[in-house]
Amino acid sequence: MLPIKRIKQTAAVVISAAMAVVFGTAGYYSAKLPDHIVTSAGSSVTFAAYPEIQCSDGSTLSLFGAIPVKSVTVQDTGETALIAGGQPFGIKLLMEGVMVTKLGQIKTRSGGICCPAQDAGIEVGDVIRYADGTAVTSNAQLQAMIAKGEAVQLDIDRDGKDIKAELIPVQSYGSGKYRGGMWVRDSIAGIGTITFVNKETGEFAGLGHPVCDSDTGGIVPVHSGEAVPATITDTRKGERGIPGELHGSFAHGSSYGVITCNDSTGIYGRLTADALEEMSENCPELPLGCRQEVTEGEAFILSTVTGEGVKAYTAVIEKIDLSPDDTRNMVIRITDPELLEITGGIVQGMSGSPIIQNGKLIGAVTHVFVSDPARGYGIFADTMYTR
Repeated sequence: MLPIKRIKQTAAVVISAAMAVVFGTAGYYSAKLPDHIVTSAGSSVTFAAYPEIQCSDGSTLSLFGAIPVKSVTVQDTGETALIAGGQPFGIKLLMEGVMVTKLGQIKTRSGGICCPAQDAGIEVGDVIRYADGTAVTSNAQLQAMIAKGEAVQLDIDRDGKDIKAELIPVQSYGSGKYRGGMWVRDSIAGIGTITFVNKETGEFAGLGHPVCDSDTGGIVPVHSGEAVPATITDTRKGERGIPGELHGSFAHGSSYGVITCNDSTGIYGRLTADALEEMSENCPELPLGCRQEVTEGEAFILSTVTGEGVKAYTAVIEKIDLSPDDTRNMVIRITDPELLEITGGIVQGMSGSPIIQNGKLIGAVTHVFVSDPARGYGIFADTMYTR
């Protein structure tokens, strides 16, 4: 028989080990579950991916209703039905300021070599908002100020921080013109896919990821923008290691509406009355599917990859990530034989294609796996709806 002291010591060890397991399990779920949950029309907070997790008092997630995991905020959107998209659209953005895309050395009239922009502390990716106190709206405007040959006081946005710089132009050896030693961009254009439209407000969402500058990788700050109808003219099929791409043309003289925002979750704007009426008549209206309703398994996407318009293609959701502050929420795999034959799976330009599961709009296609074109990421629709 074990002595009483030994029994107490053994019990303490067992209890400590059990507590460690409990707290470790709670920590695991805390990292996996979101901080903010969206519900539609008072639906309960239950997770298809984690049925063992319950919301005990409206704001506390717990394991089997007994072990608290984390506190969350719950947002009820009411009866939310959205027009599911799938149409390609042209994106025309004018930047809020100009973005520095490249720095370069200049040979001066005196025979020296220098880079005035670099000397001023300017970096690639900087967004120049003001020059001598005047809002910068175009590359031509800034270049006209530099061409005067006088020092220019710049106000710069660098990753959200305000930076001051003094640019002193130099006279180029070849042309005799004053240069700043930098290349800047004031606009950008591309093709994406509309994810959904709010029939009540005309607001639309697309892409599921930001429009970024091709040289710097930075999110393009929007001063103004326009969404225009686009027609898919050609498809470059994706292959392992080589992403595919949709090629298209913009409809001249036509407009879907204005673009008002470009952020980490996508492109947002408002449709014209004519565009809203057209989409209301031709596109299905589906309830918003919240992240806790999404399950691994069968789904389909709506996309336009040929001139035949929007079609539904089968897919499988292979993995779900509910963790906070993440926009790569799902791993999806295209299974539709027709789509695989045409595109190889997911290609550039399909970003924003709505993902449908169990009759609800649950997300949008965002990225392709370069190593496997049949697979890619998706973002939750409730992230885009409540951003």
